[in-house]
Amino acid sequence: MNPIFVLVHGSNGNSFSWAPLQRELTLLGHRALAVDLPGHGFEADFPAAYQAPQDPAALATAPSALAGVRLADAVEHVIGVVRRAAEHGPVILVGHSRGGLALTGVGNAVPDLLHRLVYISAWCCVDLTPGEYMAEPEYASSALAATAGVLVGDPAELGALRMNWRTADPELLAALKTAMLADGTEREFLAYLNTLEPDESMDAGTAHDRARADTWGRVPRTYVRLTGDTSMPLALQDRFIAEADALTPDNPFDVRSLDSSHVGFLVRPAEAAGLLADLAR
Repeated sequence: MNPIFVLVHGSNGNSFSWAPLQRELTLLGHRALAVDLPGHGFEADFPAAYQAPQDPAALATAPSALAGVRLADAVEHVIGVVRRAAEHGPVILVGHSRGGLALTGVGNAVPDLLHRLVYISAWCCVDLTPGEYMAEPEYASSALAATAGVLVGDPAELGALRMNWRTADPELLAALKTAMLADGTEREFLAYLNTLEPDESMDAGTAHDRARADTWGRVPRTYVRLTGDTSMPLALQDRFIAEADALTPDNPFDVRSLDSSHVGFLVRPAEAAGLLADLAR
């Protein structure tokens, strides 16, 4: 029976961003479904102050549906999807960027339901937490450092991280394009930016949520390096791979590479779809 791809989005994302890749996988004869994590998709908050004309003061204080939403909630949600999907075939669970946090949690909890884990330039925490990795030398070159101006409001008061993707600041837009889609056109970049949601959960997990050798470590896994990614530096991607392989040397990552920016493979997905289809074979 052919595997089913279950796709988990990254920060401020949703299932909609996977649509082009789902299309390509379907045209290659594969089944794929994309998950909306809690508080995302049609559950996402788009405050009236986020619309045009924007009200910056109101946007900075509008309540967030993601206040109090934890990584554990995302993991539980994905486990529910995986359980249902596994009734119809082997599950290949794919995560991009922050979506890797949920992948690891699912692998820790229900390894026997998974045929393979696929991290696409995704967080794969083994020795440290995300916050700790961000203080390490491998993260220092991340182009995200120049995009702090997209943040709105006080996260401690909102209970969530809020970004104003509808900014018209040309310098900030240029920095965001460099970090996200440096290999794309201006039209592709602005189109992608308008698929993003303002809010993201503050909870990225603790030491308890790192990969466990006895469960997650049993699942076959692939890491897809994005060699043009300036958001998740290649050095950090390679560190994730090395630490995971050291944790479970008898089950190392199958490592693949795509010449892509952080989200370029979502905008132009043919090569990524071919890579995933190869894993299904």
